[in-house]
Amino acid sequence: MIRVNSLDKLFNNQPVLTDISVTFEPGKTNLIIGRSGSGKTVLLKSIVGLHEIDGGEIWYDDILFNKLDFRQKKRIRREIGMLFQGSALFDSLNVEQNVRFPLDMFTEKSEEEKIDRVNFCLKRVNILNANKLLPSELSGGMKKRVAIARAISLNPRYLFCDEPNSGLDPLTAILIDDLIMELTEEFSMTTIVNTHDMNSVMKIGEKIVFLSDGKKCWEGSNKEILDSDCSTLNDFVFANALARQLKSSSK
Repeated sequence: MIRVNSLDKLFNNQPVLTDISVTFEPGKTNLIIGRSGSGKTVLLKSIVGLHEIDGGEIWYDDILFNKLDFRQKKRIRREIGMLFQGSALFDSLNVEQNVRFPLDMFTEKSEEEKIDRVNFCLKRVNILNANKLLPSELSGGMKKRVAIARAISLNPRYLFCDEPNSGLDPLTAILIDDLIMELTEEFSMTTIVNTHDMNSVMKIGEKIVFLSDGKKCWEGSNKEILDSDCSTLNDFVFANALARQLKSSSK
């Protein structure tokens, strides 16, 4: 479980996040949604420690993360898997080397153990016979799945996904959503997904936090979102639905 209490974040003395409190639940896909500039990426990066917060608390289970020193935070980060927007694979490393990278960085496993783990993770995301391919030889969907394999290589307790469907066609996006949801349940991870994709929201949003102008305006599930009395959220949902309709009619 990850718990955020009264989190504040400023840039150049200007508030970007204000008094954010939310609990992200293990074994569920927890989504942070909102328009561009709403603060969702800043919140995600603050939770993993890429941004120092200006107020409040970030708890990883019973550990107050934002009060730890660098060495102590590193121990927590070994339990974190991160799927970056755009996949962020190393261009000069092949598939096997990309997935193996965290194992080389954070473990003392033998060569055989590392290869076994790499192959397990690749098989789990349905990437077969591609160990020696370079990222430039992969499709967008394959890159995402290799990035997910790398993110779970250390068997993390916490998984963070930044816009996992960015740049993907609708069918591939559905496959990535399904994979994230399956892995979350299978490994009982606390998964936090940053997205503005309403298809993802309705498919995998077991816990949803909606941000607007750096403030939490609503939280609930995908079963509750269409019945919300939050006008800002309703505008966001309607705008997404209209954009999809216009995109579909233009084809």
